[in-house]
Amino acid sequence: MGIKLIGSAFALVALTVALGSLEWVAPANPEQPLFRRRGIRVDLCYWFFTPLVTRAVTRLAIGLVLFAAAIVIGHGATPPGLLAGFGPLSRLPLWGQILVGLTVVDFFGYWVHRLFHGPLWRIHIVHHSPPVLDWLAAARVHPLNELIARPLSLLPALALGVSPVALAPILPALTFYALFLHANVSWDFGPLRRVIASPRFHRWHHSSEPGAQGENLSGFLPVWDILFGTWHMPRDRVPHRPGTSEPVPQSFLGQLAYPFRRRFGPAR
Repeated sequence: MGIKLIGSAFALVALTVALGSLEWVAPANPEQPLFRRRGIRVDLCYWFFTPLVTRAVTRLAIGLVLFAAAIVIGHGATPPGLLAGFGPLSRLPLWGQILVGLTVVDFFGYWVHRLFHGPLWRIHIVHHSPPVLDWLAAARVHPLNELIARPLSLLPALALGVSPVALAPILPALTFYALFLHANVSWDFGPLRRVIASPRFHRWHHSSEPGAQGENLSGFLPVWDILFGTWHMPRDRVPHRPGTSEPVPQSFLGQLAYPFRRRFGPAR
């Protein structure tokens, strides 16, 4: 745990320099402070809590499912059986499996995200509660959000036979990209705006404007939003008002408890 704590602290400093520099050079909202005070304590709590606690539980859940699946499929519960994958996809070169795995993970991630903007909104609303949107606000994710989203996004690729070795770099890469997407950066990637999700694309997703709510759900490939009718990308402006009209507690413990409270209970 000590090593993970040090690693999280080092990553916090490194990303503050790297992504903070981008926010300083090309801000989407120039009036937003580079070093904010609003909500910073809560986001820092999530920054350290998620890798130390939430992801340990999530990895255990995924490992148990993978272990059981290996036995059912008949590839054995030994490390070679777990890591080799199966079927035609497992015979692709590693780079090919990574591309297939990324596409599958992103596709199911899109639909899981839609689920969170539907019946599971009570959990996901925590992620939309930061009063200011910057790269650190991406850390504000309820443990249940992580515990549900990661397995449901990852396990379909494993079920199709993609090797876990090929999937191993995908989740860390998408996690870093999610931090970048939340940064206060104005980029939309020009002619590639419909190919790769951009910070401006995701700022619309977090916008409190009625026409943008529940739109732009893709984490990496906007093609899913284009195909399934959730694309929202006005080119004449950048939204500056993140958040939700529903009251959410602005304390870490209050947000952890929020999904378990009565539907119409008062927020604190």
